[in-house]
Amino acid sequence: MAYLQNRTINRLNLHYGISSLAMSGGGVFYAVFLLRAGVPVHFVFGALALLVGFRFLIRPSVLIFGKRWGLKPLVIFGTVACAFQYPLLGEVQEVDRTLLALCIVSAIGDTFYWTCYHAYYASLGDVEQRGSQISVREALAAIIGIIGPLLGGWALMSLGPRIAFGAVALVQLLAALPLLATPNVRVAPESQGLLRAAVSGMVVFACDGWIAAGYVFVWQIVLFVSLGQSFSAFGGAMALAAFAGAIGGLVLGKLIDAGHGKRAVLLAMATLAGSALFRAASSGTVTLAVIANASGAFVTCLYVPATMTVVYNQAKHSPCPLRFHIATEGAWDIGCGSACLAAALLSLMGIPLWVGIILSLAGIAPLYVALRKHYEQ
Repeated sequence: MAYLQNRTINRLNLHYGISSLAMSGGGVFYAVFLLRAGVPVHFVFGALALLVGFRFLIRPSVLIFGKRWGLKPLVIFGTVACAFQYPLLGEVQEVDRTLLALCIVSAIGDTFYWTCYHAYYASLGDVEQRGSQISVREALAAIIGIIGPLLGGWALMSLGPRIAFGAVALVQLLAALPLLATPNVRVAPESQGLLRAAVSGMVVFACDGWIAAGYVFVWQIVLFVSLGQSFSAFGGAMALAAFAGAIGGLVLGKLIDAGHGKRAVLLAMATLAGSALFRAASSGTVTLAVIANASGAFVTCLYVPATMTVVYNQAKHSPCPLRFHIATEGAWDIGCGSACLAAALLSLMGIPLWVGIILSLAGIAPLYVALRKHYEQ
């Protein structure tokens, strides 16, 4: 298991595991809590679009601070900043200033965290072991994801949103501790040829953002409504999905590292398309919705290593990993924000929510072409 010999990546994966406990125990309830709090469904999607819009505007500032301090302090800052969104989330009761403040705070944390985390992981990981290292990370997140939704659903029902989301914020803060033992990565003051290096990654992330809006965010609302808007039932369904994902966690990464990337991409994209159709068809049916959600966990195990192996390796070979991920994350914001606005418009027009899941299919074909081109090279 040579892919476990990189101690820095092991610490980053531990950090990601702790952060995943916060994401699965609190973040997974983000959209559905807004709906339960009285925010109309089209405003939920509109708020998500506004959030990624703020992310897009804030993102250039990451480079300013990155050049001064390096990546490690910014990853720690983003980790801590993400914690502050959860107490705000627990205070939302309608479309008001609190919801606006939530979007701004979430955007700041997400922008600094994800942009710098991806650049940091890309810089410190090993190209020849990339698929396996990502698979370990995702398997760990899946295992932790079994506990998080169960605890989160129970806490929301038994203790209330303030205590539940307060505990999630504390867990998110603890995720910064493993980062204290990792090295810093400096950011070059200047960089040439970045746009050419980042174009392919931007296409991948734009497609990924479009897919995420329908396949993840719209689906969460559909599943929550199908389960009678019960936090405990929703948390149980998410835990079941995480258990299924933990079973298949390490398979695809080894396949990629063995040189079978094209086969891995075809399998991942075909499974994703089938899962999206299954999710759309299961709308309103409890048993089918739970099964569709659980089967989607296998998609994650296939999809994330196939996609992120490409992006991380491109970033490491680019003139500047941070600038590369500023560009790709900006493309993700455009893709996700556009799809969220489309979902909001469909909802406002009274069109069934499952149509928003079907929209995600539009991103699969161009994503497959971009990923296959990379693996052929």
